[in-house]
Amino acid sequence: MNQFIPLLVGIVSVVIGVVLGYYARQSIARRDYDTLEAKIQKRISQAKNETGTLLAQAKGKASQILEKAKKEADARRNELFKTERLLLRRENILDEKLSNYEKKEAEFRQKVEKLRGIKQTLESLKEKADENLEKISGFSKKEAREELFENLEKESQKEIFERIKKLEAEGQERFEKKAKELLALSIQKCAISQAQEITTTTLALPSEEIKGRIIGKEGRNIRAFEKLTGVEVIVDETPEAVVISGFDPIRRQIAKVALEKLIRDGRIQPARIEETVSRAESEISSQIKEAGEKALYDAGFVGLDPKIIQLLGRLRFRTSYGQNVLLHSIEVSLLASALAAEIGGKIQVCKKAGLLHDIGKAVDHQVEGSHTDIGIKILEKFGVEKEVISAMKSHHEEYPYESLEAIIVQVADQVSGARPGARKDTLESYLKRLGELEQIANSFVGVEKSYAIQAGREIRVFVKPEKIDDFQAKKIAKDIAKRIQEELRYPGEIKVNVIRESRVIEYAK
Repeated sequence: MNQFIPLLVGIVSVVIGVVLGYYARQSIARRDYDTLEAKIQKRISQAKNETGTLLAQAKGKASQILEKAKKEADARRNELFKTERLLLRRENILDEKLSNYEKKEAEFRQKVEKLRGIKQTLESLKEKADENLEKISGFSKKEAREELFENLEKESQKEIFERIKKLEAEGQERFEKKAKELLALSIQKCAISQAQEITTTTLALPSEEIKGRIIGKEGRNIRAFEKLTGVEVIVDETPEAVVISGFDPIRRQIAKVALEKLIRDGRIQPARIEETVSRAESEISSQIKEAGEKALYDAGFVGLDPKIIQLLGRLRFRTSYGQNVLLHSIEVSLLASALAAEIGGKIQVCKKAGLLHDIGKAVDHQVEGSHTDIGIKILEKFGVEKEVISAMKSHHEEYPYESLEAIIVQVADQVSGARPGARKDTLESYLKRLGELEQIANSFVGVEKSYAIQAGREIRVFVKPEKIDDFQAKKIAKDIAKRIQEELRYPGEIKVNVIRESRVIEYAK
């Protein structure tokens, strides 16, 4: 029994502990629940406050948007009202004009009817007047006309014969003028092929696709090439060939050499074109020097100034009446020396004067004056002997003969130029006109360079963009066209194309 008492006490203690733990647990749980519920209530309260604030802000913004929309609607409504009033005003004006037009049309019709009545009245009065005249004169209208013409013919027979002779003479003049026009037209047709051969160069292409590369995207390659060389490149349907057209043979040769180099290289674009043209110009300059030295060697001279030799070489690319001027100069030199040897003149003076007599033609496009006067200035500048200058300056009889050698040089020049097939007058006048076109354009301030192209039917003028603006470019075009009309004679019309172009270059380093 004593053993069960501690056990019982233990059991009771456990039971009491369990009961106390349960109640303690319930108390702690109730306290935690109250704390969580308070937190939830607090968050709900905060959410309600935030929702109220957002709703208030939304209502404010909505009212602002509505106010703005209302103002815009009012503004549009006012604009519509203004437009409507303007349309109504215009409609009233149109109605008024239409009414006035109808009134004027009615008045015009009335005037037309009145004029018709007046015309009929005049015609009837005229008929009555004719009838009265016939009664008074005793002649009908036809008899009176015949009588009048018969009397006039008797009185003015002599004047009529003189008039007939005058009309015959005028008719003869017209026939002669027409005959000359037909003859000129025939000559012009015959000269076309010759001018084409002398003023164009045909360049063969390795394939047809090269034409597209020469033209470039939107034509930029061909435009850059024509601007730099001053010639016109004609790309037509001729298979595997292009035509280089230009009256200046030096430019044409530069263009040919440059285009051949570009085709071989394959890289055809504006920057490469500019570089290649520059190299071609240097190459042609070397050829000019070589031509001058060869001409000097052929004529048997040494010791001339290098600049004179360079000018002499330029004559290789110049023609006079279709005759190559450099070959003509060598020919005159040899003829003059032969004549001098036969008749006792100074051989060396005649030979030298014959070679240099046309030296002024090397720069006559850039310097004003006749090629004789230009040649005299060049030879005086470089210290050529006076007796040589005296012998060459009379070859066109512009100056009196001062020596036997002057006559010899003049005769040799005529012999060289007069031989059959040496010269063709039409080409010289054609080239002279093209040179005068460029000379007129270059005389204007602000012009950088100019090229006469398309057989003289167009002149392209490049102006300096830093000195000439667009309005001044238009004025220059008008002034050039006016001067061409006043100073030159030409068939058809000439297009003056003024180009103002600026270029900006930067280098990436």
